[in-house]
Amino acid sequence: MNTTPQADPKDRPARLTVGVVGAGRVGPALAAALQLAGHRPVAVSAVSDTSRRRAAQLLPDVPVMPPAEVLKRADLVLLTVPDDALPDLVTGLADTGSVRPGQLLVHTSGRYGARVLDPALRAGALPLALHPAMTFTGTPVDVQRLAGCSFGVTAPEELRLAAEALVIEMGGEPEWIAEENRPLYHAALALGANHLVTLVAQSLELLRAAGVAAPDRMLGPLLGAALDNALRSGDAALTGPVARGDAGTVAAHVTELRRHAPRTVAGYLAMARATADRALAHGLLKPELAEDLLGVLADATDGTDGTEGDAR
Repeated sequence: MNTTPQADPKDRPARLTVGVVGAGRVGPALAAALQLAGHRPVAVSAVSDTSRRRAAQLLPDVPVMPPAEVLKRADLVLLTVPDDALPDLVTGLADTGSVRPGQLLVHTSGRYGARVLDPALRAGALPLALHPAMTFTGTPVDVQRLAGCSFGVTAPEELRLAAEALVIEMGGEPEWIAEENRPLYHAALALGANHLVTLVAQSLELLRAAGVAAPDRMLGPLLGAALDNALRSGDAALTGPVARGDAGTVAAHVTELRRHAPRTVAGYLAMARATADRALAHGLLKPELAEDLLGVLADATDGTDGTEGDAR
């Protein structure tokens, strides 16, 4: 975690003017963090009413204007638009002459490295890919969460120090990702974080259906312990009926899910198969139990509940 003491921004002059293109959940939070480090946000582009309100909350008194105008005002420009929109945005800004030589152009996409900024590089911009490995809410709490947050960083070698300095000033920790590894890096984060939200939301719904009055209170300690154990011990932290080889319990789960929440069955089966493979590979699941378990999962995939002839 970054423990470097931060100087009071009132005690030093602002060093860079900062612009934000795309006032989603990420851009205003990063600009606010840079402001705390002594930089000066000067312009933000926002289209929807929601993004305008978000910009007003996190960057009060910073004017909203078109992207080209943002680039005219800023030394450092944060391109915080959806991944699929980024290449066309960069090309458009470069083609219209909005990019200035020596301007720091930073995108926050996890998928792309610095190469997506090549059109701006040819116009003289300094390209940086700084992706915060954090989930954002679009509220001031996001600025606090940047403390100790890892950033996936990709940039030309000559800009390495500049990239690291910006991340540290935002309270983060730089982690260098090779250009060719950016999609894999991003897939790993999506698998762990985005899919976790889906799994937790499904668990909450099922607990409510089972009559649990406070499912969040029930899941909180359990999920916190599971996450801590997984980060500490990896596959050795696997527990539950799949890791134990309790085929009858898994079959009962599938039957109940088909009855109460059929849309969750495919995800349950996919995760159960992945868990069984990992538990078997790490010696947690006994081979003689794995055969029955995998049979249940195969039957469930074929549309049966896997319980025929099972007295358990």
